[in-house]
Amino acid sequence: MAVLNWGILGAAKFAREHMGPAIHAARGARLAALATSSEEKAQPFKAFAPDLKRHDSYEALLADPAIDVVYIPLPNVLHVEWTKKALAAGKHVLTEKPIAMAASEIDGLIAARDAAGKFATEAYMIVHHPQWQLTRRWLDEGQIGELRHADVAFSFNNPDPGNIRNKPETGGGSIPDIGVYAYSSVRYAARAEPGDLRAVIERENGVDVFAQVTGEMIGAQGRFSYAAMTSTRLHPRQQVVFQGSEGLIRLTCPFNANVFDQAEVTLCRKGEPDQVQRFPGVTQYVLQVENFVRHVTEGADYPWTLEDARGTQAMIDKVYASEV
Repeated sequence: MAVLNWGILGAAKFAREHMGPAIHAARGARLAALATSSEEKAQPFKAFAPDLKRHDSYEALLADPAIDVVYIPLPNVLHVEWTKKALAAGKHVLTEKPIAMAASEIDGLIAARDAAGKFATEAYMIVHHPQWQLTRRWLDEGQIGELRHADVAFSFNNPDPGNIRNKPETGGGSIPDIGVYAYSSVRYAARAEPGDLRAVIERENGVDVFAQVTGEMIGAQGRFSYAAMTSTRLHPRQQVVFQGSEGLIRLTCPFNANVFDQAEVTLCRKGEPDQVQRFPGVTQYVLQVENFVRHVTEGADYPWTLEDARGTQAMIDKVYASEV
């Protein structure tokens, strides 16, 4: 496998704790550079990638001819701008979710990607995890009969007013932060798009901190009811259930595998023992980087494109428009 040199824009906590180590550990990837004006912030990255080069600015990293791929974990409102700049600099780009704040912005990213002839996509890591690939296969195979309902819960408690997730100027809120999981996961697994929706949203200081979305999705097997709750003011909880006429599929750690809990997916059908699949040791961030490298260097299939991200952002836009 060819090796691609990766650079990171900014010393974000998530990059330091998750994506930086994942890039370093992934086959075919080398964490080569970090853009930050602070040597102190660069030190934790150098602890696991001692040959890391520090650039004082984002522009300097983009100008580095040794960098093949740029990973962007900046605040949400900066994703579109810096993805376009990275593409214009001739880099492949992996940008954190949500990659944009409105579906129309992704049209410009698609155009920039095509003009640059480089690969750019949203870092939607769960589609790389085998629990979600298995869930999609079970649904495709009709293992639970006719899919009739899907419900999602994703919450954690983050009341810190200084956190970027609680600032409207940085694109904060529970819907941009974790609604992207609650909506995309069902879109992906059931190959479905939203029909009529109804959203009840609570806000603090200009950002949504609770959202209850109900309605219907329209998938490969027809229409089914849908309910999703996201909150950044509740005790941590993660669960997704797909319920059909002949059984159900339950994921008890659907989003933050190995952080919230061990990834586990269960198939329940009447008169049969439950089928439980567990995935200890699987790191979805590493799989995401390795799949990115294989796509760029070998043309391998990649499960999440800008077009997929646009579909989720269109659903987020629809949720806001459906508020009652």
